[in-house]
Amino acid sequence: MELPENKEVPKVRNRRVHMANERTFLAWIRTSIAIMAFGFVVEKFAIFIKQMSFILGKEIVAPSRGYSSIFGIMLVGLGALMGVLAFIRYKKIEKQIDEDTYQPSLILDVLLALSVLAIGIFLVIYLIHSL
Repeated sequence: MELPENKEVPKVRNRRVHMANERTFLAWIRTSIAIMAFGFVVEKFAIFIKQMSFILGKEIVAPSRGYSSIFGIMLVGLGALMGVLAFIRYKKIEKQIDEDTYQPSLILDVLLALSVLAIGIFLVIYLIHSL
């Protein structure tokens, strides 16, 4: 059975929009992986500092002792949460595109902006205390 020429399957008609949605999803996934990697590096750096102080036989007293470990773990968790939210957003928008009812949502954008702000504030405070 052939489809009339003026009737198109919705997914085929909207393939460019679907591909843009997929690219956006992949960008969010890359961002979440980068945040998790940064958290991992922060956590491992805290362990490295502890080991170096043990090897050197000195007690290195950092003003925010232990905060980098907590901060690193929080970043890994934030990255994982952003990955899950990105997938939920991707599927929601995919459905909206097919139904032609797209409504923009800013939850991931706000989460990322607030996360970057919190990370920046934490790093400024950390650097001020380490002077």
